[in-house]
Amino acid sequence: MDEERMREVFQFTARSLETSHPVPFGALIVNTRTGKRLMRGTNAVLRESDPSSHAETRTVRIACKKLKRPSLAGYTMYSTCEPCPMCMANALWARLDRVVFGATIADANQFCIQIHIPAKEVARRSDMPCRVDGPILRDLCKTLFTHPNMQKAFRTWSTRKDAGSALTLNAPARQLRGARRNRNKDKSFKP
Repeated sequence: MDEERMREVFQFTARSLETSHPVPFGALIVNTRTGKRLMRGTNAVLRESDPSSHAETRTVRIACKKLKRPSLAGYTMYSTCEPCPMCMANALWARLDRVVFGATIADANQFCIQIHIPAKEVARRSDMPCRVDGPILRDLCKTLFTHPNMQKAFRTWSTRKDAGSALTLNAPARQLRGARRNRNKDKSFKP
């Protein structure tokens, strides 16, 4: 069952690789007992200009709205990549029974920056029970990161592995940097 569901979320996520916004991160939530799909989603950080729009968090959010309740007890989430601490904490708060992942945080970190706290560690340190299993079909899920269209997209991401701090500056930060430069020229200038 786990491999079948992981293939499903892999195929769903892989469809994004042929769009203008490819992403390697996808999530699927199913009923733990029956396996019936409740919701699936992909990362939308760039599309939504929201750093919290990770695939897992978005899928939990949409699933809870569909059920009209904040609890996903009785459900399991499959993710193409190990959930980051934010996403794993969200899964815990949503009371998911299980989280199953494909690629690992270390795999993702080859291409984009990560917070290096394993999902199992976040779950272990929580008061909320949630079983974390993975990696499942790791090599398959890693191909989402190495696909040529994804590699091209990574070059534009400010969170890519080699981006450095200069590329993450947004317009207000650049303006502030310019203001500091002007302040050095004109001692009466106050930003």
